Amino acid sequence: MNMQEAGDHAEGMLDAFIGAVHPSVEAAPGPSNASMCPDFKNDSTGTGTVTRRRSVMTVISSERRGSFLGIIERHWKKHGYTITSVRNNKEAPAVYATAPDGFRVSLEFGYAGQAFFDVVSPCVTESKVTEPSRKPLDPRALKSGGLPYLHSDFWSGRTPAPSSPSESGGAG
Repeated sequence: MNMQEAGDHAEGMLDAFIGAVHPSVEAAPGPSNASMCPDFKNDSTGTGTVTRRRSVMTVISSERRGSFLGIIERHWKKHGYTITSVRNNKEAPAVYATAPDGFRVSLEFGYAGQAFFDVVSPCVTESKVTEPSRKPLDPRALKSGGLPYLHSDFWSGRTPAPSSPSESGGAG
């Protein structure tokens, strides 16, 4: 796999993560980058890595962050990902995992409760990499300073999410 193929694969993974969330949320591509592997001289699998990101623009209240993390954690486990770490912090929780193909993934909450997905490829063959296509920024995103600004009756709710038997066992 080369760096372009890794970037394309990472974009597909991000699409799947966002698609697993119901009710749906809006997300925008974040900054991406390609870099050299930390110790590429001793790594026979390749010389470069690719990182792709998505920023969730839907407001996810602190009361609903655990539910959001749980959906993603269950999606990852269902697809064979190994959970490598969980940050149990009410304001800035996170979950980290490794996909069966060696891609590392994370879902982190940051400033103002914004959720971020990251996908980092394993070392792959160096190649040119194109940036992911991006829609023009919504003027509301500019006014919000890039922070989540879209209200969701479900995700922005100020009470804990109702649970069902299929939603038990998530991070949070």
